[in-house]
Amino acid sequence: MEIVFNKLRVIFTDKALRSRVLFVLGALVVFRFLSAIPIPGIDSLKLQTFINNNQFLGVLNMFSGGGLSTLSILMLGVGPYITSSIIMQLLTIMSPRLKAMYQEDGEIGRKKFAQLSRMITIPLAVIQGFGLLFLLKKQGILGSLSMFNMFANLSVIVAGSMLIMWIGELVSEFGIGNGISLIIFAGIVARIPTEISQFIFTFNISNLPVYLIFLAVGVLIIAGVVIMTEAERPIPVTYAKQVRGDHIAGGTQTYLPLRVNQAGVIPIIFALSILLFPQLIGNALKGMSNHILVSISNGLLWFVGNTWLYSLFYFIFVFLFTYFYTAVTFDPNQLAENLQKNGAFIPGIRPGAATRAYIEHILTRITTMGAVFLGLIAVLPLIMRAITGISALAIGGTALLIVVSVVLDLIKKIEAQLSMREY
Repeated sequence: MEIVFNKLRVIFTDKALRSRVLFVLGALVVFRFLSAIPIPGIDSLKLQTFINNNQFLGVLNMFSGGGLSTLSILMLGVGPYITSSIIMQLLTIMSPRLKAMYQEDGEIGRKKFAQLSRMITIPLAVIQGFGLLFLLKKQGILGSLSMFNMFANLSVIVAGSMLIMWIGELVSEFGIGNGISLIIFAGIVARIPTEISQFIFTFNISNLPVYLIFLAVGVLIIAGVVIMTEAERPIPVTYAKQVRGDHIAGGTQTYLPLRVNQAGVIPIIFALSILLFPQLIGNALKGMSNHILVSISNGLLWFVGNTWLYSLFYFIFVFLFTYFYTAVTFDPNQLAENLQKNGAFIPGIRPGAATRAYIEHILTRITTMGAVFLGLIAVLPLIMRAITGISALAIGGTALLIVVSVVLDLIKKIEAQLSMREY
């Protein structure tokens, strides 16, 4: 405890660290203030009911930092920017030029890559904003807005999405940690008082054993997330000795840390994006007069309502997307080439193709563990709801994973800043 207080004292006594921390806090205050400014023409009661019964909007509400639940000017949040970043990373598979820009061109290449992601964010925000406004208007939440007012609202929420993206990048540059992750984190944490108040008002002493089970499971999930987020598989690496004049370089031994959870929370986001569309489409077709469309709507809503079938597909998609995203972001062939160029080798493994095959073998094994873990985290709230019959958010595991991951990353960044100050 004394060490923690000493670090806090150093943070607030060092001018540079204090400025970074205060900048993050100020940015989050601005974000929460903007999240409370609604667009005009809202039926609040219908909005709350609709969001509570729609998992798709529940996920978007999480990534908007709670802005969607009030239809604020930040109702899109960082969702369009996250989608554009995912699209750009997927495009690196099909475009060698983009792959070289992202992985080989250094800081300049990454800046160009980020600029392309920002440019794609604008049309994505327009499409997503128009779709949400059209859906909400159809549900009677926005009332009878004119076309001009619809266009004005669309312009405001697209501008709000770009504004929050800019604030997130400012936090990354002038603050501590990843700005986009901190914004999502702040939106999730901001919902805690509401969740606690709802729990207090709906508390039933007869369900006390169930609540204790929920608490125990929550603690185990947090412990599991910490362990899996920090878990690494070290691969020993030896640098060959090189004689340069009268100086001998190399001969050192180190290791390559391969993270067990390489993909983070991205596979869950992918799976949610696919599996939550059936509910959205089913609700959209529900009021149609065509019998075929009504049958399709009933089938989609039955699939969403069948918790065990939905959970099975959810787990499978998360499992597959974990492998897919790891393959996109981690290239064993390039790693093997870099080791060979730098005169390094894995003891007992020949450089080149044999090294690549060895790294791929290890990566497959640890990715399987990470994929199973992410799949269980994703479906656990659904399973708990099916067993206990108590309503639980389908995104609860994802939110918990994001919160714990962001806190761990923030702690690492602060410790790195403290270490730099000491040196």
